[in-house]
Amino acid sequence: MPSGHTVVAFDTELATLHRKIAEMGGLAEEQLMRAMEALVSRDENLAGSIIARDTEIDRGEAEVEALAVRVLALRQPMAKDLRQVIAALKISTNLERVGDFASNCAKRVMALSQVPPAGPMKSLNRMGITTAGMVHDVVKAYVDEDYDLAMAVRDRDAEVDAVYTSLFRELLTYMMESPQQITACTHLMFIAKNLERIGDHATNVAETVCFLVRGRLPGEERLKEDLSSFTVVNPGDRPGDRPGDRNDRVG
Repeated sequence: MPSGHTVVAFDTELATLHRKIAEMGGLAEEQLMRAMEALVSRDENLAGSIIARDTEIDRGEAEVEALAVRVLALRQPMAKDLRQVIAALKISTNLERVGDFASNCAKRVMALSQVPPAGPMKSLNRMGITTAGMVHDVVKAYVDEDYDLAMAVRDRDAEVDAVYTSLFRELLTYMMESPQQITACTHLMFIAKNLERIGDHATNVAETVCFLVRGRLPGEERLKEDLSSFTVVNPGDRPGDRPGDRNDRVG
């Protein structure tokens, strides 16, 4: 039977893993919100600071991984204790990717600041705020071990997918109507894709929280609404049109 000293040390290590995940999540959310601020304001300095801070999230992932490996090797956790360690490993990887995608958005801002404004900036900013909200809520779900909140975040991924599909079509239409906007719209399209992927990673974290709390992943398939792979834009379509709208216009 483990001694009281060993139990206390083990509890401390699990608490440290918990705290580091919460810190990574807070930083990832902050990085994403600042990236959206830099996008709207076309602020190169802010974008540069976001790129520079990405190493902080990378360092957090490395610290979680090192501590998790130590716990697995020395404590041989079982049942929920084992799920806590596995969850920390999986979640830290997903949060590191969120940080990478936020940094990628900032890199696109650096390029966008060199060309005239173009495209649906407000819609893109709203998409960013939505995904940042998902990151915030899923980290809270992890901290509170809140299964229902994790499932709510998982369900919101379909909303992000639908917005991405709409933006993808809209940006293609902008580029067809105004070739001079191709450079800006291409960078905006990559930002939109980065945001869509952040939503996916937040959803991965949500499913890991479900595993942590109940010992199993959600049984039902995740609803996906990213239809960009099937999107076709025809000459004469206008930004904001839905498929088929062009045929319904008069004159």
